[in-house]
Amino acid sequence: MTSSLLRPRRLARACSAAAGGDAGRDAAGSAVPTRILDWQDARVTALVGSIAATADEGRAVPVHAGQVEALRRAHRRIAEVVQPVYSVQDDRPVSEVLRRNRGSCSQRLAVLEAVARAYGVPTRVRGLLVDGTFWYPRFPRMRQLVPDRVLLAWPEFRIEGGARNGSGHWLTVSELFGDLGELSGAVGGGFTNAGAETLFEALSRTAIDWDGATVCPTDGAACDLSAYVLADLGHFDSRDELFSLHGQALCGMARLLAEPVLGRRTASGR
Repeated sequence: MTSSLLRPRRLARACSAAAGGDAGRDAAGSAVPTRILDWQDARVTALVGSIAATADEGRAVPVHAGQVEALRRAHRRIAEVVQPVYSVQDDRPVSEVLRRNRGSCSQRLAVLEAVARAYGVPTRVRGLLVDGTFWYPRFPRMRQLVPDRVLLAWPEFRIEGGARNGSGHWLTVSELFGDLGELSGAVGGGFTNAGAETLFEALSRTAIDWDGATVCPTDGAACDLSAYVLADLGHFDSRDELFSLHGQALCGMARLLAEPVLGRRTASGR
């Protein structure tokens, strides 16, 4: 069973507040640098410069299509250069993640957000409290150490144009590589949360659906992950704001003890 002793008390209050109807929080987002999303750091700007140009460069393409393709290239590049590990320091600055060349799913999503902001694309995050049992397949022998709820910062990007009225719209990272309907029918089924693939890699090939809007073929893992969502905390201008208000998935002492071990353990277990 999961443990409630390892999580900050603020997460319990957040869950209660969301259950009481306070989950309608909205946010305008921003492209400014933050302590976590420190995209003006030299390491981040170097990463941005290393992202390969698209074959469409030099051709007239809609602004929204160019922005989405740039974010897809960034996702692929981050997957190549940042090794997936089980780090528990969700508030680690992006520049430090790049210095270490390794990061958790949450940290690599933060890198993608930082690159987006460097491009001038505003970002925000949706705060989700996810049942700790979602991570059981990754820690079959350490289930007692898995917190009972995990705070997930799920990014969204403000894409210019593309909507019916030509105005900007928020694109969730779940739909960066296509809408959930088409992704749910992809070969390979849904996300199993086991083996080398993390949420970060999986979103490029399958539907990651926190709202129960899709289903995957019955012969594969589920795409509908809504059963694991304990509370929707709404949207925040940055992950800095989310973690400042609600804490991280683990309390400070647990992070201090776990990080030296988990921060070097790869998602494949090597």
